[in-house]
Amino acid sequence: MFKNLRQRLANSFKKIINKGRLTEENIKDTIREVRKALLEADVTLSVIKQFIQNVKDQSIGNEINTSLTPGQEFIKIVRNQLIFIMGKKNNLLNLSTKPPAIILLIGLQGSGKTTSLAKLGKWIKEKYKKKILIVSTDIYRAAAIKQLQILSQQIEIDFFQSKTNQKPIEITKQAMQYARLKLYDVLLIDTAGRLHINKNMMNEIYEIKTLSKPIETLLVVDSMMGQDAINMAKIFNNELLISGIILTKTDGDSRSGVALSMRYITGKPIKFIGTGEKITSLEEFHPEKMADRILGMNDMISLIEDIEEKVNQSDIQKLTKKIKQGHDFNLNDFLIQIKQMQKIGGLNYFIDKLSINNQLSNNTLSCVTNENTLTKIEAIISSMTPKERKQPTIIKGSRKRRIALGSGTKIQDVNKLLKNFDDIRRIMKKIKTSGISKVMRGIKNMLPKNFLK
Repeated sequence: MFKNLRQRLANSFKKIINKGRLTEENIKDTIREVRKALLEADVTLSVIKQFIQNVKDQSIGNEINTSLTPGQEFIKIVRNQLIFIMGKKNNLLNLSTKPPAIILLIGLQGSGKTTSLAKLGKWIKEKYKKKILIVSTDIYRAAAIKQLQILSQQIEIDFFQSKTNQKPIEITKQAMQYARLKLYDVLLIDTAGRLHINKNMMNEIYEIKTLSKPIETLLVVDSMMGQDAINMAKIFNNELLISGIILTKTDGDSRSGVALSMRYITGKPIKFIGTGEKITSLEEFHPEKMADRILGMNDMISLIEDIEEKVNQSDIQKLTKKIKQGHDFNLNDFLIQIKQMQKIGGLNYFIDKLSINNQLSNNTLSCVTNENTLTKIEAIISSMTPKERKQPTIIKGSRKRRIALGSGTKIQDVNKLLKNFDDIRRIMKKIKTSGISKVMRGIKNMLPKNFLK
């Protein structure tokens, strides 16, 4: 989700990133590209119009934060406006009522409603440790009741048995009575979907809602429906006064504008998004995180969090101190960094994060996507003597043959490692003489083409 929009926005920001200040003239082309990107993502026209106007108003003539460049300030403005149209803050599920708290799920057939109910049940169970009962009132769709029963067994949540010869209102009444009698904290009610909106369906759901008085009425929306999803949500909200939205199939290749338009058009918050077919693939919807995902910041933020959590900061500080003091960066240091990288998830983990955000070019990355690259490097270095690791320049013909044999690699692999390590060592030396900013501008050269390929 948002892959195309993210790439288009990233390209549009390149036109302004090096500007000295933000003016109406120099943001004009960028604004035009942003508008095109939103149109291609199938964002509603009224939303685009308001979004662009707000960005213009905040960009032109405003003071720039002294810690940011004008390009960074513009991206910050775009991010804030994305958050604004998606709802400013996360809207939590409301369970503050006398038990059982009843949650009603509604939506069209094929939107993923029944599966979403099971996912939501599992989420509530794990987050709040509640005693939950689920029930299906869908007496029309073949095997709908059986499907929910099977899902309830998978997530180990109690299921209230209903039958196709019962009326939905009667099923609801019996499930409520049972939930009260057995002291359940939450009752989740699945309703019948339809291939299209009709009066009979609305009346049936209206009766169920009137009887059950749910604390939450959640509309399940298929994100791949595009503008039709917006129109459908408006009708459901007008008829039934929904409290929030669950957006499904957000892992697909849809144009994703529905996520940007839904809150602004309906006035109702997106509370959850379905991110896959697994029963655990349900996430709380956070406008800030979604804006970061759209702008390509989300993966970098998660990468930073993983580094902070899993990397041995003591080793990093020792290496930093060593380089600042002018000591040489040797293969022992390199091996420590390789092991740190493996703790986080390996080289491909970094490649996925950095390539998504256009930090490294595809050409640079295509040569290092082998899953075994770090393992191979570690094996080669581990086959060296302590002296060879400290002084790689002594590694010549016979030593290379011994190292290759001991690591199960080829002499060519040893040669490539030594060549690439020498390139990296030169970059590390520049930190002392040139400063980190100059080094980082050329950091992609740390991963040369043919790197142990």
